[in-house]
Amino acid sequence: MLSLLISLTVGAVVTAALLLTPLHYAFAILLGTLAFAGVYAVVLRQVMLKLNAAVETAQKDLAANRVEKAVRIIEDVQKKFGPWQFYVKQQMNSQIGSIHYLKRDFSKAFEYLDQGFARHWVGMAMLAICYLKRSQNGKMIDTFEKAVTVTRKEPLLWSLYAFCLDKIGERDKAIKVMERGLKKIKGDERMEENLKLLQDGKKMKMQPYGDLWFQFHLEKTGTLMRLHTKAVQGRRKIVRR
Repeated sequence: MLSLLISLTVGAVVTAALLLTPLHYAFAILLGTLAFAGVYAVVLRQVMLKLNAAVETAQKDLAANRVEKAVRIIEDVQKKFGPWQFYVKQQMNSQIGSIHYLKRDFSKAFEYLDQGFARHWVGMAMLAICYLKRSQNGKMIDTFEKAVTVTRKEPLLWSLYAFCLDKIGERDKAIKVMERGLKKIKGDERMEENLKLLQDGKKMKMQPYGDLWFQFHLEKTGTLMRLHTKAVQGRRKIVRR
């Protein structure tokens, strides 16, 4: 990456120059290392400031339903800043893939999510679900395992993993996944409830996760509308009381 290369070059030049002076070599190396760290910090900060500003602009376009414009901005960010910093390309792939997934363009989403960032847990979960939709259950499991290895504290991720396992008829494995997740996230009521449902041979309840759950398109639109209507009616009854 360019930021690291520039910093290493500066550090090496400073060290080499100081070694030509009467200064002790240990101090020369120390000062060269400090020069490397200082330059790297400055360059990284400038890159991240510009990157974050561009991503914020893209998010505003998404909020305004200017999807294509948002994708173009993220692609420009990827091209401009990808060579400067580690994992920028992968992170932007996850962002773009997630946008296509939300639009239900699962084929296009897969192209980006497959080259995404492991720590972007939403993108990883979407990739796993793409494998599920393609009946590639082994790859689905591998992807979820990779995701929960680096993102251990996200309840919905563990629940999604278990939900998908249950969906392919692997209820025992789903139960074990929920048990593993609860060891990492102790006392999560939604996970505890879903674990109990699986143990009782019933379907998991994912609606309490709200929009975070609905974005994965694992329930049909008609089902979601009925659930939404039922929830609204329930709230009206409470108000009348």
